[in-house]
Amino acid sequence: MQFSSPEGEHRYADLVRVADRTIVGLDFDGTLAPIVDDPTRAHIHPDAADALIDLAPQVAAIAVITGRPARQALDLGGLEEVGDAIQGAGKELFLFGQYGNERWSSRQRRIVSPRPPRGLATFERDLPRTLRQADAADAYVEDKGLAVAVHTRRLPDPGEAFERLLPPMRALAEAHGMVVEPGRNVIEVRSPGAHKGMVVEKLAAELDARGFLFAGDDLGDLEAFEAVTELEKTGLAALRVCSASQEQSALLPLADVVVTGPSGVVGLLRQLRLDIMQSSAIG
Repeated sequence: MQFSSPEGEHRYADLVRVADRTIVGLDFDGTLAPIVDDPTRAHIHPDAADALIDLAPQVAAIAVITGRPARQALDLGGLEEVGDAIQGAGKELFLFGQYGNERWSSRQRRIVSPRPPRGLATFERDLPRTLRQADAADAYVEDKGLAVAVHTRRLPDPGEAFERLLPPMRALAEAHGMVVEPGRNVIEVRSPGAHKGMVVEKLAAELDARGFLFAGDDLGDLEAFEAVTELEKTGLAALRVCSASQEQSALLPLADVVVTGPSGVVGLLRQLRLDIMQSSAIG
């Protein structure tokens, strides 16, 4: 765990002091789960479940906020079992899928989801032609139900293919009333409106939080970082954690704490628990 500045270290200490009213928010891919070529095999770090379960009694709630479909994240992360353990400790695990369009919690035990957005079906109809024209016909297309993600990671030059494909994908999305969410060698197309920042704001208000930690790794987490910054202006303790990688550095200038990938996130969660317990013992 590396603080980006003395201010970051102070923010961490402030968060520890209000831990019992703090929400710990976490992205999934690149934060809890390593990035892999096949997104259907992105299981969370082997120590992440225990770290979440151990930390939960010390904080107000834990929330996983992801662009993945909620059911997929629950299955890949074993999060229903994690939720059972957290609920048994008298706390709650939240999961927000597809940038907040889907919601599940360890208390409600069901996924609340809207209907697919207008324009998605016609976008999917026109997508193969756009991929062929961009010489990316072999890109992996993931149907998320409420969104579509095109992965370039399996192509010969993933980065170059991503840059080549982004402009026509953006144009196609706009033609169908959709928006583009670029990521690490993935271009996601979804309906406008929902984003991770909205989840941060609403959950903080719902739980009357006094602190919010959010950990992410990619461009899709920018809105969450910005929302945490806005909450800080209202007096909440705030901490922005970047799960850093060589592929993506957009969050680094905004982060208070920098860790290396999911293993670093697990280490942070464990250290946070120890620091909270030590602070409580002193207090």
